[in-house]
Amino acid sequence: MSAPLTVLVAARDEQDVIAESVAALRGAFPDAEVVVADDGSNDATADRAEAAGARVVRLPRRGKGQALTVAEQTCGVGPLLLCDADLRGDLRPLAAAGGDVVIAAFSRRVGGGIGLAKGVAGALIARRGGRRMHEPLSGQRLLSTDAREVVFPVAAGFGVETGMTIDALRAGLHVREVPLDLEHRATTRDLGGFVHRGRQLVDLVLACGPQGRSFRGLRLPLVGSVVALGAPSVAPVTAIGLVDDLWSGPERGFRAHLGAGATTGTLKLVAIPLWALWRTRSPSGAVLVALSANLLNQLDTRPGRAIKAFLLGSLALRGRPRGALAVAVLLAPYDHREMTMLGDAGSNALGAVLGLESVRRLTGLRRMSAIVALATVTLVGERRSLGSLIESTPVLGVLDALGREP
Repeated sequence: MSAPLTVLVAARDEQDVIAESVAALRGAFPDAEVVVADDGSNDATADRAEAAGARVVRLPRRGKGQALTVAEQTCGVGPLLLCDADLRGDLRPLAAAGGDVVIAAFSRRVGGGIGLAKGVAGALIARRGGRRMHEPLSGQRLLSTDAREVVFPVAAGFGVETGMTIDALRAGLHVREVPLDLEHRATTRDLGGFVHRGRQLVDLVLACGPQGRSFRGLRLPLVGSVVALGAPSVAPVTAIGLVDDLWSGPERGFRAHLGAGATTGTLKLVAIPLWALWRTRSPSGAVLVALSANLLNQLDTRPGRAIKAFLLGSLALRGRPRGALAVAVLLAPYDHREMTMLGDAGSNALGAVLGLESVRRLTGLRRMSAIVALATVTLVGERRSLGSLIESTPVLGVLDALGREP
């Protein structure tokens, strides 16, 4: 007997239409469970969806892709039908069409923008997936059980459909489009509509770039390399960190990397100190920079933690260096809300920035004291998780959790 279908609806502030949409889906698929992923709505979307018979997964506002990923984890095994809350039309032909990923192509266009986001999405899919899609941004799609395993967790934000299609095509799955007579609320050609399309364009590009996995299992864009824009001197560190982001294994900590032999982590252990020695022309300076980079990397296990540590370090250095500080402030809300990730590229670079600034300011006994303190913390981190230590320390735990969703 085949596994039952689950219908997963992405919704945010859709109180005016969600009840009607849920009722229509339950009528079209009477044997399916209808699940609504409520992405931090500020209205009665969740309550009205529940009243209409849906199971609602209530989430803080993180983005469409993140909401779908978390909600999908609560769904039973089997095929999954994704759709948007404002959709009008019959999706039953998707379930009958056959294929791993069956995408609804709108047979007629109603309103909308100038087609820039759609064109960019189509070009990205053609480039990365090798196929030109008629409806690259359609959120109405049926996924087989095999397809679910391939595409989840999905790309963050509005990059979800583009990333999903690329993943499916690159995995060799059967992807097809089915023209359907559907309607949805079109994006208007006003300021709000263009802002929405702008955010969509950013998410599309990020979905095709380096990706990481958060502690919740979310798939997030790795944006830490932009630290080099504010602090070009640490560009080599961001490059070394990005290599580790993209090709690292399961090893964690100095002992694990050294025991595993040639790993990307071993590359970092060797390359960052050598770069720091060349940059500072001082063995003690190289040690200070390398330990600083490693410390922030060790702390980057929860949203916002490494950036908070950097901000505290920059405060101790009287707001220096300003370029990296500006980048960290800009990234902080996105990192904290689990919309992006620093990754090793960002956390190592921010730590190296603090290290370089400390080398400029600290000499003699003060520098050696800083090295001893950082080395002590590093050794503690080898024996015990720094994250658990922070969380169990009252003052540090409160500061660490400040503003973060549990």
